[in-house]
Amino acid sequence: MRNKTIIFFLLSAVMFAVASREVSSSRTTPRRMVNDSIEVAVDSLIRNIKPTTAPQSITLDTIGMDSLARAIYMHNKSVDDSIRADSLQRMKSNGIESPVTYSANDSLVYDAESGMAYLYGSSKVDYQAMKLTSDKVSIDMAKNTVTAIGTPDSTADDGQKGRPLFSMGKDEYKSDTMAFNFKSKKGLISGVYTKQEDGFLTGERAKRDSSGVIYIQRGRYTTCDAPHPDFYIALSRAKVRPNKDVVFGPAYLVVADVPLPLAIPYGFFPFSKKYSSGFIMPSYGDESTLGFYLRDGGYYFAINDKWDLKLLGEIYTLGSWGASAASNYRKRYKYSGSLLVSYQDTKTGDKGLPDFTEQESFKIQWSHRQDPKANPFSSLSASVNFATSSYERNNLNSMYNPQLMTQSTRTSSVSWSTNFSSIGLSLSTTMNLSQNTRDSTIQLTLPDLNINLSRFYPFKRKKAVGKERWYEKISMSYTGQISNSISTKENRILHSNLLKDWKNGMQHSIPIQGTFTLFKYINMSLSMNLNDRMYTRKVMRSWDNTRQTEVRDTTFGFHNIYDWRMSVSASTKRYGFWTPNRKIFGDKIQVIRHVYTPQVSFTYSPDFSTPFYGYYSSYQYTDANGQVKLIDYSPYQDEIYSVPGRGKTGMVTWDISNNIEMKIKSDKDSTGFRKISIIDELGASMSYNAATDFHKWSDLSMRLRLKWWKNYTFSLNAQFATYAYELDANGKPFVGNHTEWGFGRLPRFQGMSQNFSFTLNPEKLKKWFGPKEDRDNKETDYDDGPDTKIESNMDDDMERGKHAAKKNNLAATDDDGYMNFSMPWSITFGYGITMRENTYGKFNTATMRYPYKFTQTLNVSGNIRISDGWNINFSTGYDFENHALSMTTASLSRDLHCFNMSASVVLAPYTSYNFTFRCNAATLTDALKYDKHSGITNAVQWY
Repeated sequence: MRNKTIIFFLLSAVMFAVASREVSSSRTTPRRMVNDSIEVAVDSLIRNIKPTTAPQSITLDTIGMDSLARAIYMHNKSVDDSIRADSLQRMKSNGIESPVTYSANDSLVYDAESGMAYLYGSSKVDYQAMKLTSDKVSIDMAKNTVTAIGTPDSTADDGQKGRPLFSMGKDEYKSDTMAFNFKSKKGLISGVYTKQEDGFLTGERAKRDSSGVIYIQRGRYTTCDAPHPDFYIALSRAKVRPNKDVVFGPAYLVVADVPLPLAIPYGFFPFSKKYSSGFIMPSYGDESTLGFYLRDGGYYFAINDKWDLKLLGEIYTLGSWGASAASNYRKRYKYSGSLLVSYQDTKTGDKGLPDFTEQESFKIQWSHRQDPKANPFSSLSASVNFATSSYERNNLNSMYNPQLMTQSTRTSSVSWSTNFSSIGLSLSTTMNLSQNTRDSTIQLTLPDLNINLSRFYPFKRKKAVGKERWYEKISMSYTGQISNSISTKENRILHSNLLKDWKNGMQHSIPIQGTFTLFKYINMSLSMNLNDRMYTRKVMRSWDNTRQTEVRDTTFGFHNIYDWRMSVSASTKRYGFWTPNRKIFGDKIQVIRHVYTPQVSFTYSPDFSTPFYGYYSSYQYTDANGQVKLIDYSPYQDEIYSVPGRGKTGMVTWDISNNIEMKIKSDKDSTGFRKISIIDELGASMSYNAATDFHKWSDLSMRLRLKWWKNYTFSLNAQFATYAYELDANGKPFVGNHTEWGFGRLPRFQGMSQNFSFTLNPEKLKKWFGPKEDRDNKETDYDDGPDTKIESNMDDDMERGKHAAKKNNLAATDDDGYMNFSMPWSITFGYGITMRENTYGKFNTATMRYPYKFTQTLNVSGNIRISDGWNINFSTGYDFENHALSMTTASLSRDLHCFNMSASVVLAPYTSYNFTFRCNAATLTDALKYDKHSGITNAVQWY
């Protein structure tokens, strides 16, 4: 009896110790319990020893089990096997078709009699395509159901730890409580949360049917990804077809937890990832000259994944209407582009009255880009932006965009090129269009074909032996061009004649060059250019004495003219170094270097206006005073490539350039040096034409460029006239043949031009007026050495401060413990001044000078970020000619995380405003928006 008592106590102690122990997952070995039915991988398994009404179980540690517990387990194994066999038979009869795999990090309780399994701690259940994770999971094998729930946890972001996450295929749902049936694939969800494309859907209660459709009661739909959304659409009932759409009943908008009186009886949101066709809802409003309107409504055709089509229309109550077609196309690794064609019929005023006008206008935009990987030898690109001059004036969108209204020039181009790398030949053709919307002038070139042959050396030996011969350095190339162009009004372009109105021709250019070195220091270059022009017509002129008018006779045929010129140039570089006296200047300055670059060239070309060439002609006429005059002209002067110039050329040109730099010790590194530019360039050029008898000397041109600051270059160009003014018999000034040069007297100053641009921001102010350590870094404004500091971007500074504050959930502070205040801003000033002789002014006969005229331009633009999300931009200027402000605009934008608000105003030269408030998500950008703006005709008046 005593031995039995001891065995009973030992058995009880072992069972208590094993059952109460928390087993680590590292000591657990996955174990198959039922063949092909249930796979269990857990830390600790609790099994019933015998069927009872209340769970009486022990915990089996598969590794740390002692011999006594192992004996007890083997004694009861036959009982467990019979229970599991009955449970497996019930599950198969209820429709379980595949193994149910479940695991838990903490523990698992399995009741063999009722077929219930309880999982605790990061539990996972997998059945076919269904996956479920939760902190607590219970599985009823008899009813084929699984129930999951999270654990309340105040430290978690959403107040729960291990919320149930259910996924089947591509569908994924998060909830508070979830129940799912394996056999019927139906589920009941409480507090559901799911993401569909750009939107997030939540609901208090939801049911899932066997096809995956979810029925939600009291739901919310939003595109805001914040845990507490800034806005949402409250849905009384909704039906969700995953990856397709959401259909809902009565709904209203809630912004910042405030319900708004914006409700709809029903609606839907599409979620399809594929393109889908559908109607585009129009916008409505009124315009004082056009009336009430419906615009930007139509239909979208999702043709396929490579291209689409959008048809839009607009209609106004006073009779105006418009239509447009837009298409986007893209073929991966081949090409991409877009096309827009728009037509407008604008009617203003009352029909039958004098103020009634009707204008037809259209616009074509085409953008095409070829992928570089598509064809390395051929490419096609297009950038077409053509519109009639009345289109932007009549287009409602242009009224709210001052940039479109002030745009006076439009350019378009389409180009294609190919090359034959084996022979160095390339072909390219372009279509160029320049349009002036102010006077409706069009300049069109179609086509413009170019043929280029790369430089080659015709005298170079294939197998060179020894040194390179002088004639082997001679090279040549070829360039050919065929053009067909016209300049006319836009309403005449389609009625023009190809031969009479268009200019066409062909041009050939063959440059021959050779570069040599003389005396090791002089670089000499010889060149000769041959140019040939081919035209299809010429215009002969004569004088009709009867009608006292010029007569032009155009003849069509093949006409060829050519010219040539040769030149020789020599240049070298001279270096000078000066080391300052250490006793006077100290050891800060190491050396000063001066680079002197002289260049001399001689150019020669014959006089192609002589009768030998036949490029020029003349006729006589008698004026009203009876004087006979001779008029010289060229029959080809109006052609596309013009005509060779008059006069013989024997010109000598010289040019001098100077550069001065200083090398000093770096303030940051005692062993380092940095370079400072004193004068980046100081140069002058002039020429002398020995082949002419009048004005042999050209004007003197001087240039100065300074780089004393890192982000700014000062440049100045000045012109000095060589020849002085003289007075004719009537007392009118003209440029004579006497020079202005004299002892102690400079030539006449004709003018100069200078542009200045400067950007001011907090970094520069801190560098100038901040602490000493910041002012010491001001050398980086002009330093280009290895220790150059790059100024930070305003956006980067804001992001850096934001992340620093989020890192420890504390506001960023400075060295003194105060919270950092950051308001990034920048202001850019642009000033340009031009000084030139005013030949329309009054001539001063005492000084023999015209007065000087100054032309000035001033532009100011800037931006300021009040806080994260608030941005203010402005731009203005001053017109010194009209003594008024130039185009002045200001805009304010606010990023509301998932909403965006912007307001802009134009103050000069006319006034208008524009206010927009819309959702950022593409799904709701057209549905949730508010626009308020004024046109030019009904713009607000500022007093």
